[in-house]
Amino acid sequence: MEDLKKPEVFAEYYESVYKQLYRFALCTLGNPQDAEDIVGETVMDAFASIDKLRDPKAFKGWIFKILSNKCKRKLKEYTNKTVELPEHLFSCEGMEERIQVRQAFSQLPEDDRLLISMKVFGGYKSCEIGDIMHMNENTVRSRISRSLGKMRELLK
Repeated sequence: MEDLKKPEVFAEYYESVYKQLYRFALCTLGNPQDAEDIVGETVMDAFASIDKLRDPKAFKGWIFKILSNKCKRKLKEYTNKTVELPEHLFSCEGMEERIQVRQAFSQLPEDDRLLISMKVFGGYKSCEIGDIMHMNENTVRSRISRSLGKMRELLK
């Protein structure tokens, strides 16, 4: 068993997933700077708590769980943040529809928003989402389907 406490060994494991971590964070948060920050925080926290990882084979799922939790907290910050938008933004074609979609999306439970973000924006397959989130892939598919159905109802 490799010693993940060694920085060079940890770096090898991190190198195998860093692009996926960033893609996940970017797709979930939609902001490149926040995605970079969250991935950086995730790596620091993961290395600091590497003793908690019992099986190096579980590294990918473990670090994604840390990232997922950090993204959830950041999304909460987004929903609690109010920003005054300039009036000219509302004159853009299709803007009203995008706002309605975002509002419907924000009404979904946090976990469902995360699943949809991974599937729709991140391009992950249900089996990959299941591995990352420690869920059955059929459960992932049904929750995404139900959530998209809820969004359709809210948009009617």
